[in-house]
Formats: sequence, C-alpha cells, structure tokens
Amino acid sequence: MENGFFAMISRMKYINRWALMRNEHSENLCEHSFEVAVIAHALAVIGNKRFGKALNGERAALFGLYHDAPETLTGDMPTPVKYYSDEVRLAYKTVEDSACKSLVSMLPEDFRDEYEPMFVPKDGDSELWRLVKAADKISALIKCLEEQKAGNSEFVNAGEVTKKSIAELKMPEADVFIEEFLPAYGMTLDELRK
Repeated sequence: MENGFFAMISRMKYINRWALMRNEHSENLCEHSFEVAVIAHALAVIGNKRFGKALNGERAALFGLYHDAPETLTGDMPTPVKYYSDEVRLAYKTVEDSACKSLVSMLPEDFRDEYEPMFVPKDGDSELWRLVKAADKISALIKCLEEQKAGNSEFVNAGEVTKKSIAELKMPEADVFIEEFLPAYGMTLDELRK
C-alpha cells in the first residue's frame, strides 16, 4: 500500500526477538533497533576520534535504526534457522530483499530515493553497514549479558558465541567499545551515577 511505510515501520514494536529462548526481559525490534543505532553512531565516533577516519555517524545511526525493518514483513528469523545452511541463508536473503523493496514501495514516489539507501545498500556506504553489523552483534551481546545478570543461564552460550563473532570482525571500533564501554552494562544504577 502506498503511504503505508510509516505505519508498517511502527509495527516493529510488535516483533519480539530471541523467540527460541526463555527471556527475563522480552526485547522487541524497536528497542533493539534504537540500541543498534546508538551503538553504530558510537562506533563511527570511535573510528573518527581514535582511528582518524571520516565516518558519517548520523548516517550510521540512521542505517542502524532501519536495519531490521524488513522483519515487519518477514518476522524475526531465529539465528540457528537463518544460518542453518547456505540454501536457507540464500533463500532468506531473497525474502529479505523482497521485503526491502516492498517497504520502499509503500512510500510516495518522491520520497523513495531518500529511504532506499537504508534498505538497498549503496557501494559508498559499505563501511557504515559494517559498523551497523558490528553494532547489531554488540547489541546482541548486551542482551546476553543483561539476561545473565538477571540469572538466566540460557544466554551464556549465546553470549560466548556472540563475543567471538565480534572479535572475528577484526574491527578496532568494536574492540574499543567492548573494552571501554561494555563493562558499564554490568553496573547497577547507583554505580553508573557515581
């Protein structure tokens, strides 16, 4: 439906993540996307300030905000299913690409060029999309740590696997975030305020 884009994006709040695992706190796609946007922006700032890069943090944040929006049409595919095999991964990628095109088609024609880069990555944005991918993984690690802190051992293995996948990115910005900012996620409110 033309002009249904924003209403569809608004439905991100109805899609829960981590469906195959017991959660102490249910996390929806809106919460996750906000956190990914914040972390993607932080990674760009780290890249610029610590590694002399010229990354557009605002654009990285925008990509992070919309990175999972196609799931309003596809649902959240659990990671073990999504990456079960190359065939499944390719099939899901095809479905996801179709969902991206469908979302963009819900916009008025004169808006589409503004939104399309958030759903169909352009060549010049590859470094920003790498940041979003790292931010997505860091957000997942934060979820694992929060669940473990709440006494949920179900997330122990997921946390270890996610931390390893972040290290495998070989991204210095992500390494700095993990080293300098991740420890604070284990603190209490009173500890954070000191």
